[in-house]
Amino acid sequence: MSYLSFKKDQLINLEYSLNKEFLGTNRGGGYCSSTLVFCNTRKYHGLLVVPLENFMGENYVMLSSLDETIIQHGREFNFGVHKYEGVYEPRGHKYIVDISYEKAFTVTYQVGGVLLKKEILMMHHAPQVLIRYTLLEAHSATKLRLNPLLAFREIHSLSKANDAANTETEAIKGGVRVKLYAALPHLYLQTSKKVDFVNQAYWNYNVYYTKEKERGYDYQEDLLSVGYFEMSLKKGESIVFSASLEEADSSKLAKDFEKYQKERQERNTAEECLRYSASQFLVNKAGETRIKAGYHWYKFNTRDTFIALPGIALSGKTDKIFSEVITSALKYFYNGLFARQISTHVSNPVFDADTSLWFFWTLQQYEKEAGKNKKQLWKEYGEVLKAILEAYRKGTRKTMRMDSNSLLWTDDVTRPLTWFDAEGNYGAIVPRNGYVVEVNALWYNAVCYAVAMAEAAKDKAFLAEWATVGAQIADSFNNVFWIEGKDYLADYANFTYQNTDVRPNQLFACALDYSPLNEKRQHKVLTIIKQELLTPRGLRSLSPNHPRYESESVGNVIARDKATFNGAAHPWLISFYIEASLKLYGKAYIADADVILEDFEDELNAHGVSCISAIYDGNPPFQSRGCISKAKNVAEILRCEWLLEKAKGEK
Repeated sequence: MSYLSFKKDQLINLEYSLNKEFLGTNRGGGYCSSTLVFCNTRKYHGLLVVPLENFMGENYVMLSSLDETIIQHGREFNFGVHKYEGVYEPRGHKYIVDISYEKAFTVTYQVGGVLLKKEILMMHHAPQVLIRYTLLEAHSATKLRLNPLLAFREIHSLSKANDAANTETEAIKGGVRVKLYAALPHLYLQTSKKVDFVNQAYWNYNVYYTKEKERGYDYQEDLLSVGYFEMSLKKGESIVFSASLEEADSSKLAKDFEKYQKERQERNTAEECLRYSASQFLVNKAGETRIKAGYHWYKFNTRDTFIALPGIALSGKTDKIFSEVITSALKYFYNGLFARQISTHVSNPVFDADTSLWFFWTLQQYEKEAGKNKKQLWKEYGEVLKAILEAYRKGTRKTMRMDSNSLLWTDDVTRPLTWFDAEGNYGAIVPRNGYVVEVNALWYNAVCYAVAMAEAAKDKAFLAEWATVGAQIADSFNNVFWIEGKDYLADYANFTYQNTDVRPNQLFACALDYSPLNEKRQHKVLTIIKQELLTPRGLRSLSPNHPRYESESVGNVIARDKATFNGAAHPWLISFYIEASLKLYGKAYIADADVILEDFEDELNAHGVSCISAIYDGNPPFQSRGCISKAKNVAEILRCEWLLEKAKGEK
């Protein structure tokens, strides 16, 4: 049995199957995704979703779905599933007998004496999806009909019936091509053998997306069918369907599918699932190697790139991945700071308080994972690191600067500058002005690491300027953030005020390689985090004892964002909690860490198949919320497994 598998008695329950989604990516920013039973519940679902560079690189849903119908003795059995207001029609999920996800997402249908297998592959480095159908069993003449439903729209919008859509098709080898709107590219629909295509255009009105209704968005869409393919199949015979923005050689589709399926990674263990999922975030775009922050709707941002890179690098050729991603990110380095977004379409970059400091942490992991040494890293990246430190010291951005006490002061009056980045109508949903705890923990770590590298490289000029700054930061950090009588760190502080909310951001003062806290204070911080923030799905963003605590990130965007940063659990933080605990307690903590990581294995079958979702409710049963696959979540759990293996002496 496949590690990722689902059976008929589970799938027949739509409440179960519609809350599980599969994902295939093309390593270029595009993807193929739906629920297990191919009933789209999000506007982001689609069998071919690809970026269009002439539209600012935004993803477009080209092929929304593909309805299959088996025909025997004049009777038709439609395997499609669509929701409309108050009804599902057709109800093809009742024919599914098995689903597995190894190298390809595979679904087996059974109706009467017919057994049909469907396998889906999103092609790598191409705007193309391949679907192979194999007739495993049939006792009489059998036909297969394929009806593509087209959207031709940007992922955040919805298609509505209109007279402007061009419903004409043009015959090409192995199929047809269609271009609904003049500004958008052709979509090529082809099969691996010559079949009939019947032109029969119609709008499929009011397809209903339940997830969008839950999120407070428009949730009904009209999809266009321009016609259908129909073919006869014999027992044991296969046919491959292709949807692409480029014309394929239809005579090679069957061989292409077989070749690319063999090249895919196995997913027979939890670790293999995480490694494969991690590799899906690596995107080759504009001559760069980037890390997509999440699927379906996230793009490329520098903070998440630096946090996710070490874990994602473990999924392949570690040194090569580190080098390529860092080289690409450096293209977005301006006047001593990394821009928030990684995009050739952004003309006015903005900057955050912590992003550039995460780069130091990323290099620390590069040193550990790829066997680099401090002298090498200083030689290669020293000038960049010096420029970052100088930018903070001089305050090149008015919103963040080094103060006279050597701590960094941050003003997020117009927009949030930390990873608590949700905005409302009047600025940050969780305002954090002044000295911010994780920003200054990262600052201390950055200065200390730069000094250590400079010492290895014998950079006397740098050491003359910075060697004593770390001690000044540590002294001020303890004076400003330690809350006497409560024995933990303020989330932020300014002038005589200390914010006493119990949040996970204080964790970084314990987990980073260089900590400004002594062991006694680290122990106290970890104790309160364990007592009030630790869950089986990550750390809560706020203690349940706080009056503003909200467990469930549901409702409209403002309500969701409030809960996201006032109670929801964030998986990526768990690795820093485990890392800090291993540093403090050593091998005695290994058993506890094992239990925490084992709990995450259940999630690989729970929401996004083989993925880790963006956030989870802060209270049991810890329901997943947000996007189905978040880069830093997958990456940090993978890195945590590496840390644990190292602690056990297996690395």
